[in-house]
Amino acid sequence: MIRIGIDTGGTFTDLVRLDDSGLTVHKVRSTPDDPARAILQGLSDLLRPSEEPEIVHGSTVATNAVLERKGARVALVTTSGFEDVLRIGRQTRSELYNFFVEEPRPLVEDGLVFGIGERLTAEGRIILDLDETALPDVIAKLRDGNAECVAVCLLHSYANPEHELRLKRILTKAGFSVCTSFEVLPEYREVERWSTTVVNAYVTPVMARYLGALESELGPAKLRIMQSNGGSISAARAKAAAVQTILSGPAAGALGAFAVGEASGYSRVITFDMGGTSTDVSLVNGSLGLTTESMVGDCPVRLPVIDIHTVGAGGGSIAYVDSGGALRVGPRSAGAWPGPVCYGEGTEMTVTDANLLLGRLDTDNFLGGRMKLHIDRTREFAREFAAKLNLSELELAHGIVRVANANMERALRVVSLQRGFDPRDFVLLAFGGAGGMHACEIAESLDIRTVIIPRYSGVLSALGMLLADVKKDYSQTILVEASALSEEDLRDRFEPILVRARADLASEGFDASHIVLECSLDMRYRGQAYEIIVPFNADFRSEFDVRHERQYGYSNPARATEVVNLRVQAIGGSRKPPLPKVGPAIPRSVESSSKRPAYFGGESYQASVYRWELLTPGMFGSGPAIMASGQSTAVIPPHYSFTVDETGAVIATRGESGRQSENRENLSAVSTL
Repeated sequence: MIRIGIDTGGTFTDLVRLDDSGLTVHKVRSTPDDPARAILQGLSDLLRPSEEPEIVHGSTVATNAVLERKGARVALVTTSGFEDVLRIGRQTRSELYNFFVEEPRPLVEDGLVFGIGERLTAEGRIILDLDETALPDVIAKLRDGNAECVAVCLLHSYANPEHELRLKRILTKAGFSVCTSFEVLPEYREVERWSTTVVNAYVTPVMARYLGALESELGPAKLRIMQSNGGSISAARAKAAAVQTILSGPAAGALGAFAVGEASGYSRVITFDMGGTSTDVSLVNGSLGLTTESMVGDCPVRLPVIDIHTVGAGGGSIAYVDSGGALRVGPRSAGAWPGPVCYGEGTEMTVTDANLLLGRLDTDNFLGGRMKLHIDRTREFAREFAAKLNLSELELAHGIVRVANANMERALRVVSLQRGFDPRDFVLLAFGGAGGMHACEIAESLDIRTVIIPRYSGVLSALGMLLADVKKDYSQTILVEASALSEEDLRDRFEPILVRARADLASEGFDASHIVLECSLDMRYRGQAYEIIVPFNADFRSEFDVRHERQYGYSNPARATEVVNLRVQAIGGSRKPPLPKVGPAIPRSVESSSKRPAYFGGESYQASVYRWELLTPGMFGSGPAIMASGQSTAVIPPHYSFTVDETGAVIATRGESGRQSENRENLSAVSTL
């Protein structure tokens, strides 16, 4: 059987093929105007006409639709008197002292918000029945407003969905596509529930069109879509619940990094995924963390997602001078087109251009030799930019890299120090096309001694998709004091959700022996406005105190707690490829194929250049070194040594390099890069 993982990024589209002969990796330039074109091009390079693969695809279509405000024309039907809930939101301000901050543009236009007479209590009791007599007028206005999809969000429907389901039947019969909040997110907190439902309604028609067109081009190939929770779903399900795919690419990267870390013997890792447009970081403390608090653009999305923090810093991030005369980098990116200056079309300096000027890219083997880098063109643009800051070209390049590194370092602090973890207790696992180029310098700033750069680091997100199980998430608000709930009470409350979960996975083709059901609780101290996810077991109360202490620095076992939501994650185990072992480790020093000038910390060095494909387990050496492959580059600075483990990953460790003094030159020396 042939399985292919596909990750569509801002600059490149990555493909990994798995068959009986092993793994094959491939990269093509992304086509932002139509992502399917790059996918089909990559598949034509990897497949023979008669082959029918299973494809797992991570898509940015839904994410981009929200960020660029290019989704469907959505209407909102809600409880009368609550039409402005989404516009009011939580009354938080992104810029506290800016009285002129621009309000985020809503996904639903004012003329497409309709109130309907109905009312439930918080317990789900009907105190005002649904006013169906008002619906003909609403339907007429929906048609006049050319609504493509209707989000139905009623007060307290998480406790009783009767009115939402009645509305769905009537609106569907009238010819509209409908998303109900009870089906998308049956939890209390109207702002988050309604926002998540509206986002789903906004992106689902766009995703349905994209996947429909892609399926027609793929023919008989089976297509699955990666979700934000680290699992995959069928393309048919993704067409109806596109909000679940919002962060699919980064989630697959974290999943792949977790597997690579374990294969190399590390269970506590901080993942560092640096691509062309953004950098995604996540902390793995023995298992992947989940969160229900995420934002897509300005829109809250309250669904379980792998806990990932993203910053707008990548290889394509554009450098500029701000109004105060300071050098800044990102979040604006050159993307796939026109791309960095060195790709031959771009006209704005990027992080990739800076790395090229610093000698950290192998110009003879970029993208496996399939893509030319224009060094002279880059120097010309850099000279003009540097003159604005009274800097040399090399000083400018060094400054761009330092600013980008500072942006990414802050992201690593968010997922570690700000959440009660000491980064020195973890290793940094770097991937993405540019991750291996910056990882060692960033690790040093956080006093992390060990860096792992996987053999397939440039396509690890696509590889992670091949490791994904089928996953479905379920939740239900109960809002009950924990002291009133025994373990048996909770099991009884979980049972209806578990029955539904088993049935859903059975419909996906899984028998009972391949289904795993994981139950958890959203808990808080009484009076708090936020919850912590706690595994459901006999000690769930004490486990909550432990997790609260770690996350917030204090706990109070004597204080009353509440169980807010029940959660179930249903997992259908899929066939996963074992990560390939390159071979047994045979210790021996590695000899470089060539040397080239490279710059670190304002100093010039002669860096060893290696072809990554020729590195075998047990080889060791010291920095500075550049390792180039067809899908990524790794940079080992001075003061670091490295070894290659059995998986082919490069393990870099900070320490004085014995070759440092003999490789060092003067920065002022004239050099040709």
